[in-house]
Amino acid sequence: MTLAVITVTKQGIALGERILAAEPEAVLYVPAKYGLSPTERIRVFHAVANLPLRPPAVLAKAAATLDLLSGGRFELGLGGGGFLDAAHAMGAPELTSGESIDALEEAIPILRASWDGTRSLRADGNHYRLSGAHPGPSPAHQIGIWLGAAKPRALALTGRLADGWVAPLMNYVPPAEAAEGQALIDAAARDAGRDPREIRRIYNMPGGFAAQAPAPASDSDDAIVGPPEHWVEVLTHLALDIGFDTFMLATPPDPDFLTRFSEEVAPQVRERVAAARAKGGTTA
Repeated sequence: MTLAVITVTKQGIALGERILAAEPEAVLYVPAKYGLSPTERIRVFHAVANLPLRPPAVLAKAAATLDLLSGGRFELGLGGGGFLDAAHAMGAPELTSGESIDALEEAIPILRASWDGTRSLRADGNHYRLSGAHPGPSPAHQIGIWLGAAKPRALALTGRLADGWVAPLMNYVPPAEAAEGQALIDAAARDAGRDPREIRRIYNMPGGFAAQAPAPASDSDDAIVGPPEHWVEVLTHLALDIGFDTFMLATPPDPDFLTRFSEEVAPQVRERVAAARAKGGTTA
């Protein structure tokens, strides 16, 4: 599935991964290449890589290569693996949910060391062991690591170590629950001595346009359905009150929908959010 990403300041493409799905689907790197190669400004984001299927030192090389080929326009979304049994069936290590979070925590410093010019990688973890592996290439820019997280341990890990949070689909984690996740991330960031405002937040949203919304917007909604003005109201609320700065449209890649969204919704959301933050004296 290809998803449109609309942020308060820029646009990009997020490539979802369903390598474990029953139906065939292209693995990330091929569609990422074709999403990056004909463009000059669009950023491509992986939402999200299944870590148990990819050793982090190898994943770092693939991400850096895509970043170099695009002139610094690739970001890495990473998850501990939501379908561990299916991943194991494909040859991944057999992990419990807790072990998958432990492995994710081990992987992050390996990824960062692979990109920072370290000449030799060494790690002696429970899940990843490296004994002098040679990293490279170095990426064109500092690749961000965004964690797909839903439960408390993964959310806390996001606050401690990640550059961003990839929140689950709105129909899985509605806005009210997303706000609780935001609070857990913020608390973990502060405990780690980080400024929570440094952590980007992205929300996966299904929905569509309709002549009118079926009901007033609610923080228990599992999708956004309604006319453009309804979308503007909801997204502005999600940005200002729930704390998201990026929105990912979990919809089929319909050119008419994307054009209408880009022209009638995104600019108004950016304007309203910017005006509200300026009035409140914040740019976060």
